[in-house]
Amino acid sequence: MPEGDSVFRLAARLRRSLDGRTLSRGDLRVAAHATTPLDGMRVAEHVTHGKHLLTRFDGGLTLHTHLLMQGSWTVTAPGRALPRKLLPDARVILAVHDGPTAYGLDLPVVDLLDTRAEGDAVGHLGPDPLRDDWSADEAVRRLRRSPGERVAAALLDQRNVAGFGNLWANELCFLRGVHPDTVMADVDVPALVALGARCLRFSATQPGAHQVTTGNTRRGEQHWVAGRAGRPCLRCGTVVRVRAEVPNDPGRRRTWWCPRCQPPPG
Repeated sequence: MPEGDSVFRLAARLRRSLDGRTLSRGDLRVAAHATTPLDGMRVAEHVTHGKHLLTRFDGGLTLHTHLLMQGSWTVTAPGRALPRKLLPDARVILAVHDGPTAYGLDLPVVDLLDTRAEGDAVGHLGPDPLRDDWSADEAVRRLRRSPGERVAAALLDQRNVAGFGNLWANELCFLRGVHPDTVMADVDVPALVALGARCLRFSATQPGAHQVTTGNTRRGEQHWVAGRAGRPCLRCGTVVRVRAEVPNDPGRRRTWWCPRCQPPPG
């Protein structure tokens, strides 16, 4: 699943292609908005909050999209089109005059709302390290609200901090030397928040650094524990373990850890 840094990078790409330009075609291929034309609207800006993408138009409308597990965006150059076989998957088509076209493919969330009502879509989210209104103190406060909750679960709860997905939850636990099952009461929460914010910003903004937590961009060595089940820990050599998450979890999230670098609670 794309995480906050992935969506931040996506917004930057769409910003370069669409912001400040007028749509020659704006199609929303979902039942709720299929008859709502966006042609002629000017794209004002793209902003993100956690994993949510907000495309704002002049006139007070916002397109709210979310990738969840399967969604993606692609941008074609002026004069080029999406391959015909992929067109049925296009839920959003935004084309600008004499410019590129952005296609939102297989997007599970496509909603059009008044810009003043964006809070209905993202108001429940916690602070986002990639936003100008980021508050580390508020993130710490929210994470401390449930002292008995597992640290991995608390990081994944977007109401606490927006933007951390399963990769970051696992990697941050390793980097802080805590087992994912450690309860929040036993975690140095300010240090965890500071590290998480720094990592997410670096991943979102630095070329070649996207979700590389080890500093090594070689395939299979980009992460400390995530995706490394049965392989030796890159720090101590102990075999990395994995456990299936909550049964029937639609995200199919797993938990990885190094038994030596992250001793279990107690």
